[in-house]
Amino acid sequence: MKRILFFLATVFLSAAAWAQPVTLGASVQLTGPVANTGRYYKDAYEFAVDRINAAGGVKVGAEQRKIALKILDNQSDVNLSVRQYVQLLGQDKVNFLLGPFASNFVLADSSVAEKNRVPMVQGGGASDQIYARGYRYIFGTLAAASDYFGSTIEAMTKLDPRPQTVALLYADDAFDVSVAQGTRELLKKAGLKTVLDERYSTNASDFAALLSRIRSTQADAVLVAGHETEVLNFVRQAKSLDVRPKLYSFTVGVPSADFRQALGKDANGASGMTAWLPSAQLKDRWFGDAERFAHAWKAKFGYEPDYHAASGVATVEALVNAIEAAGSTDPQQVRDALARVSFDSLYGRVAFNDKGQISLPQTMVQIQNDKVVPIYAAGAFINKLEYPLAPWGDH
Repeated sequence: MKRILFFLATVFLSAAAWAQPVTLGASVQLTGPVANTGRYYKDAYEFAVDRINAAGGVKVGAEQRKIALKILDNQSDVNLSVRQYVQLLGQDKVNFLLGPFASNFVLADSSVAEKNRVPMVQGGGASDQIYARGYRYIFGTLAAASDYFGSTIEAMTKLDPRPQTVALLYADDAFDVSVAQGTRELLKKAGLKTVLDERYSTNASDFAALLSRIRSTQADAVLVAGHETEVLNFVRQAKSLDVRPKLYSFTVGVPSADFRQALGKDANGASGMTAWLPSAQLKDRWFGDAERFAHAWKAKFGYEPDYHAASGVATVEALVNAIEAAGSTDPQQVRDALARVSFDSLYGRVAFNDKGQISLPQTMVQIQNDKVVPIYAAGAFINKLEYPLAPWGDH
């Protein structure tokens, strides 16, 4: 009898050990123009999956299952990305989808998720357009692009003397167009005069004409919505042409170590925003807290995490929480659980609104003495903003 029981126990344990993993699939920019940011998502997905698996994996009903990860390189090509998501569902048979970086990719790729009725949780696209289509299977961990400059503009109204005129520049992609649309309304409500409102081509390398117009308008503040390579080109050319407004702020780049390394001392004075800073106050089920997570990330990957990394990890954690709440890997049940999910993470409180988007306030930051310094959040200054900016070369 004991031998029979031992045999049955061994069979049961073996079956549990060989339980089919829950597979997450993603197409990410690992090469091409935006690979520098795309790597955050690959690393975030792998880091989160490794940590969750080390803690036992995901509990599906009464069964503990490991998580498998399938990541493809879309080479920064939107059309290839769409084909790869079709492949992930049709050929690779992944259970759920994680997103790429950048709103224009998410806009295209989420249509594959919607058509197949499989949830996609993404942390790389913030454009309001993503959530304006009534899709039910897309969930995102970045706040609305239309409010990205919200904290910055609010802070500007409290400066003494406050800026009077603003130049707004934005790239012609989905994210930056959404930023510009929201920023126009924010500037109008704040009583700030827009003296320049210009769209430029994505991946632009020559900002000389726009900088000349900024000089001629004598704009007090310059707000730029664009990707990191564009922002770097803008700053370098602003210095070479000696265009130095009292304040300038960018949607991306400023919180990252890459930005400071690329510009050196010329990064000082640049303002931006972030939905995440590595605070020990942000508690997490798998990483302990955000501060410990940041140290572990740096040790593992050799570079500092920014909000892209935290957002990417949050997408994996959201799916795991939803699967456990549903007690199933059925796509519809997990989709419904995602709509109800609410949990604390190293990224902050994760809960999706009825459109599938998270709401996290942006903190205005500025690079001072080669460090990212939080400046303004929740209606109050945290540290003193360098304003007006010193001339180029005085840092």
